Amino acid sequence: MKNYLKGKSIIVTGAGGGFGRLISQKAAAMGAKIICADIDRASTEETASMIVENDGCAKAVETDVSDFNQMKQLASTTIQEFGAIDIMVNNAGIMPLALYSDHEAAMEKWSKCIDINFKGVLHGIVSVYDQMMSQGSGHVVNISSIYGNYPVLGAAVYGATKTAVNYLSDSLRVEARGKIKVTIVKPTGVPGTGLAQGVVNPQAVVGIVGQNAPEYIALMRGMAEGKGDPEKLDPDNIGYVVLDPGFIADQVIHAINQPLGVSIGDITVRAAGDHFVL
Repeated sequence: MKNYLKGKSIIVTGAGGGFGRLISQKAAAMGAKIICADIDRASTEETASMIVENDGCAKAVETDVSDFNQMKQLASTTIQEFGAIDIMVNNAGIMPLALYSDHEAAMEKWSKCIDINFKGVLHGIVSVYDQMMSQGSGHVVNISSIYGNYPVLGAAVYGATKTAVNYLSDSLRVEARGKIKVTIVKPTGVPGTGLAQGVVNPQAVVGIVGQNAPEYIALMRGMAEGKGDPEKLDPDNIGYVVLDPGFIADQVIHAINQPLGVSIGDITVRAAGDHFVL
């Protein structure tokens, strides 16, 4: 396929690790110019350094997506560095799964989740909106989740933020038709990103696997003990159950590496044998 990313200016939030780092690296390898944004200065500088060491173009910018002024400054920095903002990838997010009965332990993390997952995406959209509209084109990619599809036990706040991301995304698509392309990416279970470290109550995780909970718990326990079935960890096997984050990053690259007039709206990537009911 033709390379449409060469020379494009891309902001990636949450670029210090997980999907954000992979997306940044893959886009840079195709010749894109990357602004790596993350609240963790050291990790985002590491991402940028890795790109530069491989002859790519990247700059690290310490940014808290929940702070709108910082997001506006991030956009200004990108314009100063590269002259345009072609693509914004709103990737930063946390996943504090918890039951309502966990509210004492979860409330602070839930508030932070709203600030990052919902406000952070809104800030990302608004910070690049005027520039993209004045350019006459742009592309916003918002990382959502299958948790935003329907309510399940243990995901009240996290799922609500992802449903909100879907709503923000489709609203932008309607309002900026013909100027700003919008893509929603819904990852499924991807342990390799470290997102699960934010879970407040491990019991809240089983809501999304429903009737498959016993098998899922046994699988996770076996993997933790180094006794996992190799076939279930092999993407060339139809029973593959644990999606490598690289497959998500590849689909983001596919979505943004399109002709100017082609917009891929929604992407859900699953392991063929995953246990998720949404």
